[in-house]
Amino acid sequence: MSDHISIRNLIIRFTLFPLIMGVLLFVPANTLDWSAGWIYIIIYICSGIMVVSWLRKNNPKLLKERMTFLKKTAHRWDKIIILGSTVLFVALFAVPSLDFRYQWSQMSLIFNIIGFVGIVCSFVLIFLVMRENTYLSRVVEIQKERGHTTITTGPYRFVRHPMYVGVIVMSFCTSLALGSFYGLIPALLLAIIIGIRTHFEDKMLHKELPGYKEYAIKTRYRLLPRIW
Repeated sequence: MSDHISIRNLIIRFTLFPLIMGVLLFVPANTLDWSAGWIYIIIYICSGIMVVSWLRKNNPKLLKERMTFLKKTAHRWDKIIILGSTVLFVALFAVPSLDFRYQWSQMSLIFNIIGFVGIVCSFVLIFLVMRENTYLSRVVEIQKERGHTTITTGPYRFVRHPMYVGVIVMSFCTSLALGSFYGLIPALLLAIIIGIRTHFEDKMLHKELPGYKEYAIKTRYRLLPRIW
C-alpha cells in the first residue's frame, strides 16, 4: 500500500477541519462578521499548508498517519480520553463563539494579540515535533511494523511529550485570541485530560518501547521543564 495520499484525498481531508472549525465558530456566533474568527481560520489554513507541504515531500508516511482521523485504539482508557477530548475540542470553539454572540467577556486587545502569537508559536512547536518524530499517531500505540524507536532529539530533549505541550498552548491561546475568558474552562479541562493521557501513555511506553526507560531517566519532565 502506498504511503502517499493523492492530491484529491489530501485536499478533501485538509479542507474538512477548517470547515468544521468554521461551523463551530460562526454558527453559535450567529454571524460571519467576526474578525477574530476569520483570522484564526486563516492562520490555521496557512500553517497547515506549510506543514502538509513539508510532510508530503519529506515524510509521506507521517502525513498519511496524521490524516487518518478515525483510527482505532487498542486501549480502553485511550478511547475514553479521545471521546472526552473531542467533546472539549467542540467546546473550545463553541464557547468563545457564544461568548462573542452574547458579549460575556470584555477582554483587552493585548490578550487577543498574545493569543494569536501563541497559536503561531504552538504551530511551530508542533511542526518541530513532527520533523523529529515520524511515529506520531492520533492514538497511543507502538508501531512495531515500522521499527518504532524512542525519540530523544529536538523538542524531546526538554520534555517527553512536546506534542501535547503544543496542543495545550494552542488551546489556551485559542481562548485569548477569540476574546473569551469562558473559553479557558474547556482549555483547562483539555489540559487535565492530556495530563491524564501522559500518565497512561508513559506507563505503556515504559513497558513496551525499547529505550524509553533510559530516556525517561534522562528527560524527567513530561510537559513542563523543571516542573512536571
